[in-house]
Amino acid sequence: MKARLHRPTPANLRRLATVLRDGGLVAIPTETVYGLAAHALDTEACRAIFRAKGRPAHDPLIVHVLDLAHAVELAEFNDPARRLVQAFWPGALTLVLPKKACVPDIVTSGGPTVALRSPAHPLARRLLKLAGVPLAAPSANPFTYISPTTVEHVRQGLGARIPHILDGGACPIGVESTVLDLSRPGRPRVLRPGAISAEQISRVLGTKVATVRRAGKPGKRLLAPGLLDKHYSPRTPLRAVANPATTDTGTAVILLRKPAGQARVGVYWLSRRGELSEIARHLYRVLREADASGHHQILIEKLPPTAGGLAAAINDRVKRAAAKR
Repeated sequence: MKARLHRPTPANLRRLATVLRDGGLVAIPTETVYGLAAHALDTEACRAIFRAKGRPAHDPLIVHVLDLAHAVELAEFNDPARRLVQAFWPGALTLVLPKKACVPDIVTSGGPTVALRSPAHPLARRLLKLAGVPLAAPSANPFTYISPTTVEHVRQGLGARIPHILDGGACPIGVESTVLDLSRPGRPRVLRPGAISAEQISRVLGTKVATVRRAGKPGKRLLAPGLLDKHYSPRTPLRAVANPATTDTGTAVILLRKPAGQARVGVYWLSRRGELSEIARHLYRVLREADASGHHQILIEKLPPTAGGLAAAINDRVKRAAAKR
């Protein structure tokens, strides 16, 4: 099998919506990363996601919906969840809520909760509307490898395992959604930081929002995706350091901002001026480039602990990418 690349024409979108409705797999763009989508209420279609990614059954899937009206068909919504939907949907916020019986166990890894989000990307929304079904869509890459933010990333990882890829260009955010556990509405918990910060959520809810430091263990059922200690990882050993200067020609260096002077071989940078949104958007692309460079290790510059906003999400991904297996 070799994946067919589809331009986002009206005819192609209708064709891919039919593929999804009939139980097929399609890699689709979202504002965060590319996802491998399938009909979320079709057990066999979801099982195909796990096979294509090499994903273990204990790691649940995020289900993408068009809006709140579709979401309430899948989960029990409480008042805090409704307020957050009004504030942040469509967008990069995933809510973990008690599931309804229609959601297959394979989607939730047999657990009582389901992770839901409404994507903001116009092509993802168009497909959801045309297909008329919710879409389970974890990142479109082999399990635990660096998430894809371009079509080429998807082709490199899954091009021989899936039939269809929708070309939506580069993903504008570049890191996965914030995952918030609201299964107990009085105790909101960020399980995975993302573009929407705990502080933003707290302002909407008017209450403190905890951040879980360790939410998943290998081999145990996870509450939501992306919680394993080792994740988003290059194959080359990675270390995060404060000042990653090196004269070792076997080491690739990733800096937060573009260095002054002439570029050196093996030195990569994430942003011209150190802007967090640009660092997040380029993080996975640059990690992939460094991973493919043939160096024996990668050093990446740490964000300062005082950085806010997207810094928590960036630090989380780097920490998991650098964790030892």
